[in-house]
Amino acid sequence: MPPGELTFVDTNVLVYAHDTSEPLKQPIARALLEELWRQGTGVLSTQVLQEFYVVATRQYDQTMSRVLARRLVAHYANWQIVGVNMPLIISASELEEEHSLSFWDALSAEAARRAGATRLATEDMQDGREFGDLQIHDPFKEASST
Repeated sequence: MPPGELTFVDTNVLVYAHDTSEPLKQPIARALLEELWRQGTGVLSTQVLQEFYVVATRQYDQTMSRVLARRLVAHYANWQIVGVNMPLIISASELEEEHSLSFWDALSAEAARRAGATRLATEDMQDGREFGDLQIHDPFKEASST
C-alpha cells in the first residue's frame, strides 16, 4: 500500500483483530491495523464501529466486556470517521443497485469513497474489484486459500 493512501477498514477486519478464536486471521488483521495506525491512514465509519461493538459484546466465542468494547470504539474513533447520513444512505442504495451488492457492502464502499480512500479492506467483497478509484482488498485471501 503506497504511503499516505487511505484504507477504509470493514467490520470483519476489526472483529478478527480482536477475536482470539480466529488464530489464522487475527495476526493478519492486527498487522494491517498496526500499519494503518503507524501511517495514520485508517478510515472507519460509524456503521463499522456500531457493528464491531455488537459483534464483540454478543457474538465472540468469549464475548468482550462492554467496557472494553467501548474503549476500543473510542480508541478507533481517533481515525478519520465517516458518519452515516441520508446522502450516504441514498448514494449507497444507488451503488447497491448498480453493482448488485448487498446494501451493507455498498454502504461501506460508499463511505470509503466519500472519505477519499483508495482501498477497502474486507473479506466480504471480491478481492481486486473496483468502484471508481476504490479497490477492494481481501487481506485474508492468502490465509483462506491454504
